[in-house]
Amino acid sequence: MGTILKVEDINVYYGSIHAIKGISFEVQEGEVVTLIGANGAGKSTTLNAVSGLLRSKTGSISFLGESLAKVPSHKVVAKGLALVPEGRRIFLQMTVQENLEMGAFTQKGSGIQQDLEMVYELFPRLKERYKQMAGTLSGGEQQMLAIARALMADPKVLLLDEPSLGLAPLLVRSIFDSVRKINRQGVTVILVEQNARAALKLASRGYVIEVGRVVMEDASEALLANPDVQAAYLGGGQENGQEN
Repeated sequence: MGTILKVEDINVYYGSIHAIKGISFEVQEGEVVTLIGANGAGKSTTLNAVSGLLRSKTGSISFLGESLAKVPSHKVVAKGLALVPEGRRIFLQMTVQENLEMGAFTQKGSGIQQDLEMVYELFPRLKERYKQMAGTLSGGEQQMLAIARALMADPKVLLLDEPSLGLAPLLVRSIFDSVRKINRQGVTVILVEQNARAALKLASRGYVIEVGRVVMEDASEALLANPDVQAAYLGGGQENGQEN
């Protein structure tokens, strides 16, 4: 397994606000890696920088050894990096299948049907509702659709931003089971998640981000056992409740 994604010393600003301060991390092919931290720590901003939606003032982001510095975000998708954004951002006035077809804009010809069959197998509930307007789906179904739409781009790396946000515990478990299956099919996953306990149980490694900086990196088991991580991110009843 080689390094599939390498992020070195990136700095991202929102106007005069310095949101990301010299963040570096790397991801090996086939891994699930999670970025954990409090709200506003810079986790989503990091994913947006990796996917080309935001630009770093310094440093480098390389994917399969190639710099993404000047690659537009839609071409980043074509290279094999797909983002499932926070808040799902599906097309509410389109059907389930139309949303999925939009996700396949980088694909050509016969591969699209094959990918449709793959995502419908992964999310049977979407197959049952393929003609339904996306805006009428439940929150959990919309999250499934957002993930499925990203998979239609046939990514090598899936960037997941807060997939459990606003979902009931049972649905959270279902979504995380699906992410596990996606990873077993050979897709590398980078997961940003408020539910740190669930994220660390799914991932092999984790990075802790505080105020725009990586302050800790370790195997997931070590982070779960770390007293500082437990006190800061694993103490809440909600997280425990969602993953019991």
